[in-house]
Amino acid sequence: MGNISAAFSLVRAGYVLAREGVVSAIPREVLPGPAKFGHMLAGLIARRRSMKIEQSERLSAALNRLGPSWVKLGQFLATRPDVIGTQLALDLELLQDRMEPFDTGLAKDSFKASIGRSVDEVFSSFSEPVAAASIAQVHKAQLKEGGDPIAVKIIRPGVRPRFVRDLDTFYFAARMQEKFLPAARRLKPVAVTDMLAQSARIEMDLRLEAAALSEMAENTKDDPGFRVPQVNWELTGRDCLTLEWVDGTKFTDTKKLLADGHDLKELAKTLMQSFLRHTLRDGFFHADMHPGNLFVDKEGTIVAVDMGIAGRMGRKERHFLAEILYGFITRNYRRVAEVHFEAGYVPHHHDINSFAQAIRAIGEPIHGQSAETISMAKMLTLLFEVTELFDMEARPELLLLQKTMVVVEGVARTLDPEFNMWKTSEPVVSQWIAGNLGPAGIINDAATGLKSFARLASQMPQFAERAERLSIAMDDMAQNGMRFDKETAEQIGKSEAWHGRWGRRALYVIALTAVLAVYMQYFA
Repeated sequence: MGNISAAFSLVRAGYVLAREGVVSAIPREVLPGPAKFGHMLAGLIARRRSMKIEQSERLSAALNRLGPSWVKLGQFLATRPDVIGTQLALDLELLQDRMEPFDTGLAKDSFKASIGRSVDEVFSSFSEPVAAASIAQVHKAQLKEGGDPIAVKIIRPGVRPRFVRDLDTFYFAARMQEKFLPAARRLKPVAVTDMLAQSARIEMDLRLEAAALSEMAENTKDDPGFRVPQVNWELTGRDCLTLEWVDGTKFTDTKKLLADGHDLKELAKTLMQSFLRHTLRDGFFHADMHPGNLFVDKEGTIVAVDMGIAGRMGRKERHFLAEILYGFITRNYRRVAEVHFEAGYVPHHHDINSFAQAIRAIGEPIHGQSAETISMAKMLTLLFEVTELFDMEARPELLLLQKTMVVVEGVARTLDPEFNMWKTSEPVVSQWIAGNLGPAGIINDAATGLKSFARLASQMPQFAERAERLSIAMDDMAQNGMRFDKETAEQIGKSEAWHGRWGRRALYVIALTAVLAVYMQYFA
């Protein structure tokens, strides 16, 4: 797709957003002069009924109308409140796929193409779609050999080429932002689009989601109150994921959870502590934990489904995260500031005391409020403002974590309106710090360092051999000069010839222009 096609695609998207009342919902007073005229036109285009519904519902309707790729873009941007703002990110987080399901016959064809066996060979029953999303839809099935029901997730036909086409539009918009909006360059819109492309490619290969579920199952096999469904690897391929059917109550149905005798406050606590445990202990977390992806089974265990989006953090990042969280919990703002500088999140030309003061402005309101009014979303809004003041660049792994933390806190609050995230987090964070930053952690880091040194020592003969070859090559170069191989010389020759031809053509154009100028001056 060329730039012209991408521009037309953007115009269409703008029309749909205006038609569904999304543009009209933007406060007019925050817009620059020319944009206010566009805002007025959008108000004339908007459907009347769209003015009567919430902004998040308007956004959902517009993105679903634009197609699967745009829904995926909305879900992805919900992970980047630094780019679109906290409120819009929260609105997008409420975006639930309401895509029309595709024909069951096509799903059966995809299953056979992916697995190599027909649906009738494998299953005694295969339902119509029970859920349809932007990337895939789910069917309930029963194996011929019996056992419990299973869930079969099938990729939506044609979604990959459609996404490739729409991705050109997203890149075009990102390049235009970087070119014409200097304030947007710090947020790296092209790099954000790169992340979207990578995330979608992973999500469109269901074998990778199966691997994420398998890894999470291994990590959490001994954890209290949390699990993920088991994968059937024999019936899983690129376009098909088969796994355990989860027979439980969704987190969205709090009345039924209460009727089933579940302790909502305990569920909220288990959810937050499980998320932190996965992040700090394993460095691997479910990054799409909205209420629609969370169930409670009969035993009261939380079951998380749909791991198309997962987050990872290295050991070093987990150290920094734990110290930052613990610093907020214990009100040690100086240490929080020091960690930011040690991690390289804040450029060293800034004053650490000024940054600690800014961190205190974020942390103190948390401790000064009652549990039911403490908001992680408000804290993140302040944090992103501080980020801009102190030239902090976006850290993708932290932003995905922060977004998920906001969502998990929001889900916990629906279960327990008095939920206190910081009090609930303290046992997990302090336990991890004691085991990893205390004496035991120092011994473990020393052991890791010795292993790294041993690996380095084992590679010394290869390093010595490479150094010797490099020394001989440099000595030869010093005596005989730099030499190119035949292919390199030919490429340089072709490049020079090409530039030479264009240089001569440029001279002809300049000369012709000069002749025309003289003619116009003296003879016209």
